[in-house]
Amino acid sequence: MSGVAIVDYGINNVRSVRNAVEYCGFDPIVTHDEDAIADASHVILPGVGAFGDAMSNIRERGIDAMLERHVREKGKPFLAVCLGMQLLAKTSEEHADDGVPHRGLGWFDADVLRLLPNDPALKIPHMGWNMVAKERSHPILANIRESNLAFYFVHSFAMRCNAEADVVGYAQYGQPVTAIIARDNVVATQFHPEKSQDSGIELVSNFLRWNP
Repeated sequence: MSGVAIVDYGINNVRSVRNAVEYCGFDPIVTHDEDAIADASHVILPGVGAFGDAMSNIRERGIDAMLERHVREKGKPFLAVCLGMQLLAKTSEEHADDGVPHRGLGWFDADVLRLLPNDPALKIPHMGWNMVAKERSHPILANIRESNLAFYFVHSFAMRCNAEADVVGYAQYGQPVTAIIARDNVVATQFHPEKSQDSGIELVSNFLRWNP
């Protein structure tokens, strides 16, 4: 296996993720081809856009089945970012105008809910730098001091995990915001590590060298 597969499902902006992977000294390929995903050492699912549109594209291209085979069954290291993290949940209430939540990949016992900060001065979307408080250690945070766990967020929805053991870290934005989740060979961040300067690059580098 070689290289890093950045999953392209048609609406996600992959340029900054690709640049971060290259900066870390790895060779990325942007793809939705199963052979490329099978050959990669690590897989990244980025995400910008609407939950429902993203899941529609993923299912139409058969990417959900590909990821199930190569990540869930074969244990390939996997990182999901921002909307990518939310897609791992069971449901999302984003744009569920008919009252029926959109279905996600369902890898985590979690739901994606609209941010409702308890301070009316806090604007939605949540956009900017926030500290992340660790709930537990994880290899993706190796060599990053807790005082440097500041990352860049852009989102209006956030994941609520029903299994607290899945949560690695929280941010605060007028409410607790699930910032990092992980289980087995899968890790995900609500923030954008590729846009988070030194700490974000260290996190990406940690992932690319991770062999769970």
